Amino acid sequence: MSPRGTLEVTLLSGSNVNVGNINPHCIISYKDQQKTSNTAECQGSDTSWDETFLFTIAGSIDELRIKIIDMDEYECDEDVGECIIPLDRLLESGYEAILDPEPYDVIKQGEVYGELAVGLKFIPEADYDNVEYEEEHDCE
Repeated sequence: MSPRGTLEVTLLSGSNVNVGNINPHCIISYKDQQKTSNTAECQGSDTSWDETFLFTIAGSIDELRIKIIDMDEYECDEDVGECIIPLDRLLESGYEAILDPEPYDVIKQGEVYGELAVGLKFIPEADYDNVEYEEEHDCE
């Protein structure tokens, strides 16, 4: 059974994020869906966003990607690194699940460039489980 519902992603903060001009924002992607955080301006290598984003889950379990981009004063984007968060632990049951915020490594060219604190929540589509159960257990 493939999970269907809403993925709630809470982007809390970054620590020891190795960015040049320290004006990072994040691009959060799940399959073909993409969201962009606000820019955490002039916060140094320890940044705070505390933003929540919603994604629609329908189909196979996949991964969430969070790319950190640093924008300098000339509006030239610099790729700082990326987190890849597997979602199988969260989605495999198909039921509501919460992963408390935990740190995920920011990787660039095989090197760790800090970490992001991210919390995840899966909210299944209403009555989705019941429909599949009824189809599997037709009582005629």
